[in-house]
Amino acid sequence: MPRSFRSTLVGDLDVVVKPDAQIGAMTYFAIGGRADLLVHPLSADALSILLRRCHDDEIPCKILGKGANLLVDDLGVDGIIISLDRPCFTSIRFDCDDNANALHAMAGADLAKVVMETVRGGLDGLIAMAGIPASIGGAIRMNAGGEYGCISDSLSTVTCLTYGGELVTYNKEDIAFGYRSCSIAEPLVLSATFELQKCDPVALREKVKEIFAWKKERQPLAEASAGCIFKNPMSETGKRISAGKLIDSVGLKGTTIGGASVSRQHANFITTTTQATTNDVIQLIREIKTQVFDTTSIILQEEVVIWSRDPEMQR
Repeated sequence: MPRSFRSTLVGDLDVVVKPDAQIGAMTYFAIGGRADLLVHPLSADALSILLRRCHDDEIPCKILGKGANLLVDDLGVDGIIISLDRPCFTSIRFDCDDNANALHAMAGADLAKVVMETVRGGLDGLIAMAGIPASIGGAIRMNAGGEYGCISDSLSTVTCLTYGGELVTYNKEDIAFGYRSCSIAEPLVLSATFELQKCDPVALREKVKEIFAWKKERQPLAEASAGCIFKNPMSETGKRISAGKLIDSVGLKGTTIGGASVSRQHANFITTTTQATTNDVIQLIREIKTQVFDTTSIILQEEVVIWSRDPEMQR
């Protein structure tokens, strides 16, 4: 059941509040339940105070980005969901001169739009992110990337908010970035700076076209999905094995539970119909993990994030 909150939690803050919000529909899967409270801060001060109050009152608090790598349980999720979709959290700024080409981006900025802005400006460094749906903050949190590179490659600094609502800034070398992970402990990435390089805009556009063509050939871009469901596991030799190839090797392409199916184009994608439920996807994830382990002894780990009222289900 949705919890109630004290009236003083957000009543005096510069925020837009939506109780019992249907956040599942806001994800790329477009399925799942509700949040007790969806809050859209309208200023950095309001966000800072809200984080501190949630921490002091021990209220669960999560950050909703683009919803591209997220699965919301049918029963919803506890606590407060914060959306950084207002202008103060989506802006970007370029600082370019003869000596440096820097991009300053707020965490809520749309990664795809940021990439295209850099291409138009003839600035290289982020085009490896072409075709990856994410906010800047979410992309940094999971060190988004793929065949062409990771977002941390061009990262310079990251500014975060602590649970106490205080600002802290890290240089890239202060953060341990790994495969789909980073060591940032703070609950919220607020902004980041990137060091870019001058380049021919025409050459950059051609590279973006190449990346999109590569993805279109291999991934079900036209269907509802959350991108790769599983991380590529590490082999005994220290090299990553394609999770998609493992799933394909045990004959699971096209396997369907309810409205969820293993993509026939890329087995590490689960696609959904409008009739799908989150439970369909979760049951299919479990079936995939079981069959891959029974056949190969490899344990697949989810890359997709799962929000639930059940602590055992959250990942």
